[in-house]
Amino acid sequence: MSDKHEIPAGDDASPPLVGDFGRFGGRYVSETLMPAVEELAREWPRAWRDAAFQREYHRILRDYVGRPSPVSDAPRLSDDLRDRAGVDARVLLKREDLNHTGAHKINNCVGQVLLARRLGKTRIIAETGAGQHGVATATACAYFGLPCVVYMGAEDVARQSLNVARMRMLGAEVRPVHAGSATLKDAINAALRDWVATVRDTHYVIGSVMGPDPYPAMVRDLQRVIGDEARAQCLERVGALPDAVVACVGGGSNAMGIFAAFLGDPGVRLFGVEATGEGVASGRHAATITAGREGVYHGMRSLVLQTDDGQLQEAHSISAGLDYPGIGPEHARLHADGRARYLGVSDLEALDAMEWLARREGIIPALETAHAIAALPAIVRALQRESRARPDGPLRVLVNVSGRGDKDMHTYMQRRDPAALVMIGAREGGRRDD
Repeated sequence: MSDKHEIPAGDDASPPLVGDFGRFGGRYVSETLMPAVEELAREWPRAWRDAAFQREYHRILRDYVGRPSPVSDAPRLSDDLRDRAGVDARVLLKREDLNHTGAHKINNCVGQVLLARRLGKTRIIAETGAGQHGVATATACAYFGLPCVVYMGAEDVARQSLNVARMRMLGAEVRPVHAGSATLKDAINAALRDWVATVRDTHYVIGSVMGPDPYPAMVRDLQRVIGDEARAQCLERVGALPDAVVACVGGGSNAMGIFAAFLGDPGVRLFGVEATGEGVASGRHAATITAGREGVYHGMRSLVLQTDDGQLQEAHSISAGLDYPGIGPEHARLHADGRARYLGVSDLEALDAMEWLARREGIIPALETAHAIAALPAIVRALQRESRARPDGPLRVLVNVSGRGDKDMHTYMQRRDPAALVMIGAREGGRRDD
């Protein structure tokens, strides 16, 4: 890795203060947790500005995670997009699926476990939905030799069994959560209860740009390596910045990671894609920007899915990583300011897009990423309507491939290839009978 990837330059590397996200963000936690959160708020800026911390962080990203991840052209997808949308566009893919553990989550986990060691914490807890954050946390803990407990909704344990097996192989204890909808929000609730009881020796590795300050900014800055690399790679490969950057949004860490490097470039449009599930009108969705209202949830003020009387509305998505009824406060601010635009994609559209990318480019994306791919026709049409198509060539659209789809094959087969699922079950049953 060249020196330019070693330490982010300028004041943008510094985490924000409470309230940096306008009316969103803040610290809404119990008195028991406030000392731990305040300690993080003090120590995180010091660590991030410490050259030794930066060198160790970027050394691990280089030698262990495999960074920088490449930017790949997607010529056959681009040809299809021209046919589907009637717009000449060049699609570039930021390949976070090629990281160790198969997703962007490892960037954040390495940094937070490094910080936990600096703070003298001897135990790590985490929550996970799709399982990728849990796998990444378990991986970082195995690397550093720390015990790890991962909370996971029982529903997600069932649909992400491969990642559960990976976490256990890495030495983590996976604790299924049966309360509520047994999905990501319930796993977060359980992790918070654990943290309250063990705050002296435990660090909670939050997996997205959500929670009480300083977590949203800390996770964003640890994920910003995605955007910093992609920005330099686009300039080197294309000779210009992209016209648009696209990423899926649940809590929003992969999106904020890539968006962060382009926030100061008004000519680069930012598009987040959230899960409309079975349709917003059905009530079975995770479209927080589209249908959420301001509220306080999981230690932050942001947009939250809630009923008319202020009760939490359960979220739904075919993608376990997008199945969350809130969104990070910086995304709420970017939406309110108009700096980023947020679209919705349904379960069926995501399944179609998973096949589309696999069959055109030989890349099987996570269902989360598939939401971003599915939105491409609508995005390029919108860019063209806004007269952003240039006479000197096609639109340049950069998509963050946040993770690979191995973990989602069981879900895919249930929906699209049940015969293969039956065959696998029959073979496994035969082995057990033997």
